[in-house]
Amino acid sequence: MTAEDSLALDILLVDDDDVLRRQLARALERRGCLVRVAPDGHAALQAVADEPPEVMILDMRMPDLSGLEVLESVRDRAPTTRVLMLTGYGSVANAVDAMRLGAIGYLQKPADAEDVLAAIQRSEQPVLQPRTDNVETPSLARAEWEHIHRVLSDCGGNISEASRRLKIHRRSLQRKLQKFAPP
Repeated sequence: MTAEDSLALDILLVDDDDVLRRQLARALERRGCLVRVAPDGHAALQAVADEPPEVMILDMRMPDLSGLEVLESVRDRAPTTRVLMLTGYGSVANAVDAMRLGAIGYLQKPADAEDVLAAIQRSEQPVLQPRTDNVETPSLARAEWEHIHRVLSDCGGNISEASRRLKIHRRSLQRKLQKFAPP
């Protein structure tokens, strides 16, 4: 995507991480986008009510409202706004939920301006029909791995607390965390 292509993009960037929000906003502005920012879900919904953006870049996890809650409200309030989800805690389940609610894409943090603009550009291309034969679903091992990482994230990285919530021994949890994500 060139600067001329993105010149007309009106973007609302919603993220509770001040540093990421400022840096990504500046990078998108340098590429010709008009960028407004919001530090949380409530501010985002107010900005959408004031003037719906063309594109919203939305963090999945925020302290007040989750990105999925904001996405659901935006679908009702501004159905023409395209929403791109950002997350530091990616999981297949979250991505599926976001896409079902109408997100145009789902990017892992740290995502730079080029990643964001490429995802927006991909959303403008025609969607291919999904294949119905040999459709792979996440394995049970993958679902367990994602659940463990989600609980660990909710516990702020505290392995002892996560092991209590998961009801498994702390050493067993540590061994599971050392493994790579299953396919």
